[in-house]
Amino acid sequence: MTLAAALAGGMALAVLGAAVAVLLAGTGSAVGVGIAGEAAAGVTAEDPDKFGKLLLLQALPGTQGFYGLIGAFLVMNQLGFFTGAIPSLSVDQGWQFFFACMPVALTGLTSGIAQGRVSAAAIGMTAKRPEESGKGLILAAMVETYAVLGLLATLLLLNGIQV
Repeated sequence: MTLAAALAGGMALAVLGAAVAVLLAGTGSAVGVGIAGEAAAGVTAEDPDKFGKLLLLQALPGTQGFYGLIGAFLVMNQLGFFTGAIPSLSVDQGWQFFFACMPVALTGLTSGIAQGRVSAAAIGMTAKRPEESGKGLILAAMVETYAVLGLLATLLLLNGIQV
């Protein structure tokens, strides 16, 4: 079966789910990294020596985009995109794949933005009290927990789908 023929059935829904996982989680990361980056640029302009401590805080919201990509990769792997053995999916199976992608997509979007805000606050804290930068990193990392849970839920849901 060719990819074009496979997309006519439930495969389109499965591929849409994978694409949404990448799109939403990546958007959350882009917004979060942008928020933290704006704060880090302001602090670095005043004190360039703090750049090293701020870089990790700015990069932290970027992980959600990777989680979305991992979710999409798992879908593509399960559907045989890398081996060429693409199965025919029913519409029900396509919806199963679509909804299995939603936990990583939605937690990636929301946690990426929230983590960017916490990172920006931690960057402000580091600007005033550089010795407290580790605490700021821990606060920002707490938000990461929910993105990891979203990825885990997607992984478990995908493993439950029979193809």
